[in-house]
Amino acid sequence: MLKFTEDHEWLRIEGDIATVGITDYAQDQLGDLVFVELPAPGATPEKGSAAAVVESVKAASDVYAPVSGEITEINQAIVDEPALVNRDPMGKGWFFKIKISDPSQLERLLDEKAYQAMIA
Repeated sequence: MLKFTEDHEWLRIEGDIATVGITDYAQDQLGDLVFVELPAPGATPEKGSAAAVVESVKAASDVYAPVSGEITEINQAIVDEPALVNRDPMGKGWFFKIKISDPSQLERLLDEKAYQAMIA
C-alpha cells in the first residue's frame, strides 16, 4: 500500500513497517541534494516531528515522520550519495523504515490520487 503526506513524504506499507521517502515533486522543488542526515536506528519519532534533514543547492528542509514508531533501518546509500534521491526518489532514494506504532494514523494520509490532486 502506498500513502502520501501533505508534506510530500511517501510511505510504502508492508505489514507494520513503512518505508519512507520524499516524493518526486519534493525532490524537484528542492533541486540537487548535497547532504542527507537520517535518524538513528532505534529512534522513536512522533508523527509530524522532524526525522531527517535534506540540504540542496537551494535550501535545507526537514523530512517529517509520517507516522509514530521506531526507526528499524536507514538507507546509508543516500547519505553517501544524496543525488540518489534526485534520480530515484521513490525507489533507491528511500530514507528510512519505521515500525508503525499506531496504525490508525495511516487513515489520515493521502492516497496517490488525492496527493496528485493536491500538487496539481
